[in-house]
Amino acid sequence: MWADWWVWGVAAIVLAIGEVLIPGFVLLGFAVGAGVVALVLLVGGPLAVWLGGSLPVLLLVFAVVSLVSWLALRRWAGVYRGQVKTFDRDINDN
Repeated sequence: MWADWWVWGVAAIVLAIGEVLIPGFVLLGFAVGAGVVALVLLVGGPLAVWLGGSLPVLLLVFAVVSLVSWLALRRWAGVYRGQVKTFDRDINDN
């Protein structure tokens, strides 16, 4: 079951929907990881043959891609260390 591309595709979609419901770039990295694994299994090739039968290898690729994408998202859209979002006026004031 884990070697089927659609299982990873459904997991990617569910995680992406979860990211919409729980914002903060927490689940989006996992969604990207699951999407990459699904794409590799769908397209095929030597990497898909190597990944196809082994759940531990699939989980390793998922974890590595998820970590790299999560770090990239934190770098691109996150708040930097020491940076604090402050507001100096209320949007309801005229």
